[in-house]
Amino acid sequence: MAELSKTVKLREIIQEFNLEIIQKGSSYENVPLRALDVNRPGLPLTGFFEHFDTDRLLLIGLTEQAYLGGLSSEQRRERFDRLLSYPVPALILTRGMEPYPECIEMAKKHDRTVLRSTQQTSVFLSALIGSLYNRLAPQITRSGVMLEVHGEGVLIQGESGVGKSEVAIELLKRGHRLVADDAVEIKETSHHTLVASAPELIRGYMELRGIGVIDISRLLGMGAIKLSQEIDLVINLEPWDDKAVYDRFGLESHFTEILGVKVPAATIPVKPGRNLASIVEVAAMNNRNRKMGHNAALELTNRMDRMFQQQLEEETH
Repeated sequence: MAELSKTVKLREIIQEFNLEIIQKGSSYENVPLRALDVNRPGLPLTGFFEHFDTDRLLLIGLTEQAYLGGLSSEQRRERFDRLLSYPVPALILTRGMEPYPECIEMAKKHDRTVLRSTQQTSVFLSALIGSLYNRLAPQITRSGVMLEVHGEGVLIQGESGVGKSEVAIELLKRGHRLVADDAVEIKETSHHTLVASAPELIRGYMELRGIGVIDISRLLGMGAIKLSQEIDLVINLEPWDDKAVYDRFGLESHFTEILGVKVPAATIPVKPGRNLASIVEVAAMNNRNRKMGHNAALELTNRMDRMFQQQLEEETH
């Protein structure tokens, strides 16, 4: 499915961080936030506005406040007049600092919102960017089943009826945890990190053909449910094809791309008699093993090369 374009309302940020409202802009609660980052307007306060992103929240900390303290009242009025003339969502002061009168004056003039946090600037900035990233990160919805298997996030995909839910049920009975079934929401929460979760409406539920919808938390306990999980491995289930050539050695690494991020992938052919749950468990453990720097196929290949080289040397002597 296509990537979703998201916004978050300013009121949600105010509520999450318990921000004090010093000056209210008109309809401030419904001001949309679209930018994943925050501006500390050090350069704009000196008059440099090139590449100034008006979609970002403005954050004034101790450094900016100290700089403004060295200016005259008229200079501060001029700087805030120009800064707040841009359609910024809001201006936030940290450390519980008092805004300069010129700031409030220009905020009223340009109908901007001024907020205040009691937190230290760096702590608040980090938490704010993390919250914005979590809410506004690129997101898609994929069909499949998302599980935590031996601590690894495994996304099981495949065509309808191939047995994804059946494999998932067996894994859940073995003590692994369900993140999402059928519709898996995937966010890129940071660079090269994908996090999967379930839509709130269907969280904890699974659908099995012939049985219907089941509540996993009631059948297997709350311990069988996990709210979100990083995606470490994508497993594609496909019907067994006698003419297909499947990877039997594992020397080559395979990847699939989600939201521009490459994720390790494996294709498992489905055939009566194959214990798919056990294969998925082994795939998850092997993926973790590879992340720790161990590649069984490569180690075996090197061992065989050394043995052949040793035999060749013995024959030449």
